[in-house]
Amino acid sequence: MPGALLSAQSLYIGMEVVIAVASVIGNVMVVWAVKINKSLRDTTFCFIVSLALADIAVGALVIPLAITISIGLQTHFYSCLLVACTVLVLTQSSILALLAIAIDRYLRVKIPTRYKRVVTPRRAGLAVVICWTVAFIVGLTPMLGWNNLKRLQQNGSISSDLIITCQFENVISMDYMVYFNFFGWVLPPLLLMLVIYAEIFYMIHKQLSSKKFTTSHADPNKYYDKELNLAKSLALVLFLFAISWLPLHIINCITLFCPECNKPIVLLYIAILLTHGNSAVNPIVYAFRIKKFRSAFRKIWQQYFCCKDTPALEIQPSDRKEMPNPEQQQATPPQPPQKDIQNSDPPPEQPPPPPEQLQDQRTEPPQQPKEHPPLLEQNAV
Repeated sequence: MPGALLSAQSLYIGMEVVIAVASVIGNVMVVWAVKINKSLRDTTFCFIVSLALADIAVGALVIPLAITISIGLQTHFYSCLLVACTVLVLTQSSILALLAIAIDRYLRVKIPTRYKRVVTPRRAGLAVVICWTVAFIVGLTPMLGWNNLKRLQQNGSISSDLIITCQFENVISMDYMVYFNFFGWVLPPLLLMLVIYAEIFYMIHKQLSSKKFTTSHADPNKYYDKELNLAKSLALVLFLFAISWLPLHIINCITLFCPECNKPIVLLYIAILLTHGNSAVNPIVYAFRIKKFRSAFRKIWQQYFCCKDTPALEIQPSDRKEMPNPEQQQATPPQPPQKDIQNSDPPPEQPPPPPEQLQDQRTEPPQQPKEHPPLLEQNAV
């Protein structure tokens, strides 16, 4: 049994290393793609960058710490607690970033003509700051006292110098994980996002099936087609996040409500790998589902890794334009009479006396055709 456990632990550590490398490289490329492709500098991609930064931190910080915890390192209680809280902060920031993305897509479909005025870059940046602030508050709550220190002291499982075997369940209270974290800050946002995406798909299909714009302008249909494709990609990201994190939370619920139930260590390793692997999956989804990301990734690979000269990425502003407003299009036709007024103004200037015309023509030759000076000279002769 110890040999099987050791082999399982070795396999777990090896897979964690692979996931960490893939997560860091993939999400750095996501941020890089947004930087070099101006057409990706949109409010939605601002939230995607926030999600990518959290995933980079998972690969560069959380996974190495998780490997350290799996070894059974002896550390101070609060040092181990800080490591566990770091995981909670990044998880919560990912959930809130996904929620912000869902709300952003909902507003883009619900109020397409007023979207750019409502969702400004400044407000999007403020939303990102709020998401990270809430994530730090929720994730660092165990540091304020909601942890297992008192229980360990009562059981005599911890020495006076507070040195323990650093494991997640030793420091984090399952009451906090289930009632506060899962039932309060994980499950409700996931259910809300499910409702939002269902409403988005309903509105898009309703607009595409409507004949309202087919006789006047084709752009609205293209607009909703693009919104549908992007919504499908982001809903896939949400689905992968849910199936990656729900197993671990279900195990936490079993630990709280059925303490005597046996949980195989292999099952726990699989659940942890799923949570960490989710950070490496999102760039793959972007590459296969979003054409702009795919083009940017190809340019990065060819230019910076293969050292090949590549043409600049084509900026496609029409992809992110607001949907044309039929009312505004109907209000614009009365403009042509202005041209008639402008064209009708010059004629009154023709009657001046001939001598003055000759002086004007001599002093301002660039304004007249080249053929006229010889004619004027012939008339003078």
